[in-house]
Amino acid sequence: MAVMQEAFDHQTFLKNVTNKPGVYQMLDADGKVLYVGKAKNLKKRLSSYFRTEAVAIKTAAMVARVRQVQVTVTNTEVEALLLEHNLIKEYTPPYNILLRDDKSYPYIYLSSDQEFPRLSFHRGAKSGKGRYFGPYPSAGAVRESLNFLQKVFKVRQCEESFFRNRSRPCLQYQIGRCTAPCVGEVTRESYAEDVRHTEMFLGGRNADLGTELANEMERAAGTLNFEKAALLRDQIQLLQQMQARQYIEGETGDLDIVVCHLEAGLACVQLLYVRDGRILGSRSYFPSCHLDENVADVLEAFILLHYLSGLGSQDIPGELLVNAELPGSAALTEAIGVARGRKRKVQISHSLRGNRAKWQQLALITAQQNLQNRIANKQTQFQRFEALQEAFDLAEMPQRLECFDISHSSGEATVASCVVFDTNGPLKSDYRKFNIEGITPGDDYAAMAQALSRRYARLKRGEGKMPDILFIDGGKGQVTQAVQALEEMQITEVLIIGVAKGVDRKAGMEVLIRPDTHQEIVLPRDSIALHLIQHIRDEAHRFAVTGHKMRRDKKRRQSTLEEIPGIGPKRRRELLRYFGGLQGVQAASLEELCRVPGISGKIAEQIYGVLHGE
Repeated sequence: MAVMQEAFDHQTFLKNVTNKPGVYQMLDADGKVLYVGKAKNLKKRLSSYFRTEAVAIKTAAMVARVRQVQVTVTNTEVEALLLEHNLIKEYTPPYNILLRDDKSYPYIYLSSDQEFPRLSFHRGAKSGKGRYFGPYPSAGAVRESLNFLQKVFKVRQCEESFFRNRSRPCLQYQIGRCTAPCVGEVTRESYAEDVRHTEMFLGGRNADLGTELANEMERAAGTLNFEKAALLRDQIQLLQQMQARQYIEGETGDLDIVVCHLEAGLACVQLLYVRDGRILGSRSYFPSCHLDENVADVLEAFILLHYLSGLGSQDIPGELLVNAELPGSAALTEAIGVARGRKRKVQISHSLRGNRAKWQQLALITAQQNLQNRIANKQTQFQRFEALQEAFDLAEMPQRLECFDISHSSGEATVASCVVFDTNGPLKSDYRKFNIEGITPGDDYAAMAQALSRRYARLKRGEGKMPDILFIDGGKGQVTQAVQALEEMQITEVLIIGVAKGVDRKAGMEVLIRPDTHQEIVLPRDSIALHLIQHIRDEAHRFAVTGHKMRRDKKRRQSTLEEIPGIGPKRRRELLRYFGGLQGVQAASLEELCRVPGISGKIAEQIYGVLHGE
């Protein structure tokens, strides 16, 4: 381990570093991890960072910040790979390729602990009894499959509480998408057969399923049961249509097609999911790249992060098709094999022919198109910020914008929103909502003042970044509140702009109020700076309305008893049970309240006072 110092003495460090495999961490002057890497030979790999020539600009920029290097020696390259993965996951170093996707994958869940099993969308821990089919690349892919299964096999998808309390068939039965087991419209045997066919389809046994349905159709026709034969015919036709859409020609089994395209310093990884020979869908990822990586580097980092973090061992396919030769594929294969279980090997293939090469190329074209769209969006966003700089005659281009808005219903459940944009667009992780309390209902000025004071007091304490421009959705009154709030906190570096509706209150006619120069600016309707302002204003409005509705609905669902201090769930339950509901509690006398188990005289007085406004 090197000693922390002003400039990193790489020459001394490299003389003493080992030639064994292991993991290295590069730290800055504050001891924060900048980069985590692995190597077969630590000395050789680390020496490459400190060459005087042929070092990429981005790599040189990172090395200039390095003040310490820590190494961990491992027995094998596979151990190094797994340790690297864990350290990247723990520290999320800024110069590593990071996969920013923390969503769990969706599945189709078929329960097995009910008399009439249920088919449903599932995301999260697999704790229920039954079978889980997937993973699917998106919620949309799951819903499409569930919709198809509802048409073909009619297995129920309703919630258990809904199912248990039916006295007559629901709409799904009326439109032919359920057999109404809730009210006995289908026998257990017939329903079990539909469930078995559903399992066969989701398990990829489509050929066997098609043959079985065809045989049943012939038997039904032979016994003159033409209604059943027609139903089976329709099922077979729907299955054939689905198979024609989903199958990869000549493919069976499970595999993922993983391709990467690099352009303009950005990366897109396109993942095509194939399970049991069927395409379940595709998904695009845009991992952050801060060094000059090539396609192989990005693919290796992506595969490691994706298959060791995002999926359970049973969901990793037996084969990955990639579009570049991976130098570390042997170690990567072994590491993924450990995750799957030693007996289940994973194969990584890059030199493909025939149908596989065709699908690899289609995935690559998709990645190229998605990345070009992303680059175009980034360029457009950058141009908007440049236009904003020109519109307000600023010395430098703004990098961070904030916008506030207020929402309420006649003063009820007032919520203020704060949305944040940077040069990449909306920065949703920095959005904030403020529940406004202690003001006169409907006083938007006081609400704005409170929200700004709370927000910028936190920023003043260093809990976030100050914006370059603060937009206020409102006229001179709201702008005045913003100016006063920031002046009280001695914040002078933030430019305040009010966004007021024009005389006709039409989009494109907004008046921009700039209090520091006492200007009122009207930008042309086709101004891309105005489009950016409209975008952030509309986003602030959407976020405020959403927050207000959630707060209002929660308050209206809340029982009056929940607002009384000292009345917890147990006492509320006893009160409601004793009096038969909230109306009974409200009508009860003080003496009657005292008779409820667990309600003392003091608490009874408190309840009575709140319910009767005393």
